[in-house]
Amino acid sequence: MTSGTRKLPTGFGRLWTAQTVSSLGDGVSHAALPLLALTLTRDPMALAAVTAAGTLPWLLFGVLGGALVDRWDRRRTMWLADVARAVLLAIPAAAAVLDVLSIPLLAAVAFLLGVGGLFFDTAATAYLPDLLRRDPALLERANSRLRGAQTAMSGFAGPPAGSALLELGRAVPLVADAVSFLLSAVLVRTLPATPRPVPEVRESLLRQARAGASYVFRDRLLLGLALRPAVGNIAFLAVETVLALFARDHLGIGAFGFGLLLTAEATGGLLGAGIASWLGRRLGTGTALTCTAAVEGLAILGLAAAPNPYVAGSALAVCGAGMGATMVLAPSLRQAIVPAHLMGRVASASRMLAMCAAPVGAFLGGWLATAYDLRTPLYAAAVLLLAMTAVTASMTSNRRVEAALRVARAAAPADGPGR
Repeated sequence: MTSGTRKLPTGFGRLWTAQTVSSLGDGVSHAALPLLALTLTRDPMALAAVTAAGTLPWLLFGVLGGALVDRWDRRRTMWLADVARAVLLAIPAAAAVLDVLSIPLLAAVAFLLGVGGLFFDTAATAYLPDLLRRDPALLERANSRLRGAQTAMSGFAGPPAGSALLELGRAVPLVADAVSFLLSAVLVRTLPATPRPVPEVRESLLRQARAGASYVFRDRLLLGLALRPAVGNIAFLAVETVLALFARDHLGIGAFGFGLLLTAEATGGLLGAGIASWLGRRLGTGTALTCTAAVEGLAILGLAAAPNPYVAGSALAVCGAGMGATMVLAPSLRQAIVPAHLMGRVASASRMLAMCAAPVGAFLGGWLATAYDLRTPLYAAAVLLLAMTAVTASMTSNRRVEAALRVARAAAPADGPGR
């Protein structure tokens, strides 16, 4: 196999640049929107509504969105979604200038930005394997670079930039995010065209959406790949719900120290994304996924038992590394084995399953902390992650992965351009 030494195509560089610019804008708005809401109200429920609104599109019609992406031209879907989000951000920016900004308006904007993100992310996930001809090694390298750039921009550079821009005026971070979307749209518009998905027998959109979801649940490997982020979201949201309180009450650190803890996790995520391909080659993708899951569970166990901020930061960095590697290996494998005409639906069904699990984790973390203490949600999350590792180990084994790749390679000549 020579793909490990092959260069990524020129088009990938433009896609990487577009997503990097867009991720920077996302980081700006992710910091700015809650801060803007905070200038309007101190009601926790109102603030939560703005945050939650952005996730609702995935919960309400994630699979339907995937079915539409499988009908549409993926490149056009991406740049139109970017243009629509840029135009949308002009509304709250104008409202901020005119001093008529409101919580309902911010929530509506967050919801519609989520709709745009649903279509862009699903189309980009489906476009990448066509661009790279479903080469597993190239997909791992590409996803590693995309994940690293996303973490760096939305996790490191974007939030402080959003906070700083807000000091210049309430409309400034919104305008900056709109500009990032426009730049991304221009770059995406220049990407190489790929053939549109082959039309299936005329079926209703709902029937096609169900077919995509059932494809995931019938395939044990794809189901295992989908369960990882779903169960992981329950565990990680249980931790995230109490992490700030845990840091203050048990570790004795304030807001600045808490920010450093999150930075440690993001740093680990960058490292994990960078070494994901190496892990896949050394251990096999299936074994690497099992190992990263176990690492995440053990790291959260270490966080729960941490006696000081240094141990806690190290545990979060290790957990972030496991998550970063997982988020390269799992999507790359899915993109390599799923037929092109189903890619949008399979990706969106998997994402929706993970998004639906997140509120469960948040509720679980809050309830355990209230009923017991702040360490209990962390211990519960660790147990859940380790149990999930044991359950999914056979579902995502090297044997299953290699068998799925063989089937995909055999079907490749009939499933895409130039294969």
